[in-house]
Amino acid sequence: MPPKSESSQTWKNLTAGGVAGALEAFIMYPTEYVKTQLQLEANAAKKAAKEGKPVPEAKYKNITGCIKVTWKERGITGFYRGCSTLIVGSMPKAAVRFAAYNQFASLLKDEKGKLTSTRTMLAGLGAGVTEAIVAVTPMETVKTKFIHDQNSKNPKYRGLIHGCGVIFKEEGIGGFYKGLVPTMLKQGCNQACRFFVFNTLKASLLAGQKRELKPYESMAIGGVAGILSVYATMPFDVVKTRMQGLEASQYKNSLHCGYVIVRDEGILALWKGTIPRLSRVMFSSGLIFTFFEQTMRILNRYFPDPPKKAAA
Repeated sequence: MPPKSESSQTWKNLTAGGVAGALEAFIMYPTEYVKTQLQLEANAAKKAAKEGKPVPEAKYKNITGCIKVTWKERGITGFYRGCSTLIVGSMPKAAVRFAAYNQFASLLKDEKGKLTSTRTMLAGLGAGVTEAIVAVTPMETVKTKFIHDQNSKNPKYRGLIHGCGVIFKEEGIGGFYKGLVPTMLKQGCNQACRFFVFNTLKASLLAGQKRELKPYESMAIGGVAGILSVYATMPFDVVKTRMQGLEASQYKNSLHCGYVIVRDEGILALWKGTIPRLSRVMFSSGLIFTFFEQTMRILNRYFPDPPKKAAA
C-alpha cells in the first residue's frame, strides 16, 4: 500500500505545502500577471475619467492583447515580472494553509475522528484567514505594486529587496497590509470552498477503496474546487487588487472601494479579470493539491508518522 498523502505532523504539512506552493506559483505566474494588468488598467481609466482628464488608450484591450504586447516589449521574461515575490510568498502561504488546515481539522474532528461537511468548511475558513494574515496580504501587496510599477514611465522598484525597502520607508509596516480585510474574506472563502469540495469529492471517489488518489485524480477534483471558488470570491479579489495598487489612496477603505467600483463601473466590474483568474485557479488548485499529496507521500515514505498511542 502506498504511503498516505496526509500527516498529523506540522513540519511535514509545512514542508509539503511550501514545495507545492513554490512549484505552482512558478508554473502559473503568467496568468496571474495578465489578470493583475487588466484589473489595474481598468482602474487607471476610471480615475482619469473621474478627474476629467483624457482617458488613456487601453494598452491591453483584452487577454490576447496583454499577452501580445507583453511578449513584444519584454519577451517571455515580461510575464515573470514580480514572480520572485510570488514564489517567495507562495511557499509560506501554502505551507501555512495546509498546516493551519490540519490543526483546525484536528480540533474540529468529532469523537470518532471524523470531520462533517460543515466542520471541513470551518477548518478551510480558518486556514484561509490564517494564511491571509501571515503571508498572503503582504505578498500580494508587494506583487501588485511591482506589476503596477512596471507600467510607470520611470519604475522605482529595482528588485524584491529594494522594492520592499521603498515600501517600508514610504508607508511603514502598514504598507504591506493594504487590503487585509478583503484578502481575509477572499482567502477564507477560497479555502473553505476548496477544502470542502476537494475532500468531499475525494471521499466519494475513494469510497470503499483502500488506496490514495492518483495524480490525475487530484488534478481533476482540485480543478473543480478551484473553479467553484473563483466565482464565489472574485469581488474580494478585485477590491483587494485595487486596494493594493499604487493608487489605493483614493479609497477610504475596502467597503468604500467596493462601493466606488459598483457606482462608477457597474456590478459586473467586481468580476473583472474572472477569465484569466479562472484559467489560473482551475489549474493552480489542481496543481497545488497534487504537488502537496505527492510531496507528502515522499515524506511519509522516509519519515513515517509515529504510531498513535492506544486510548487508555
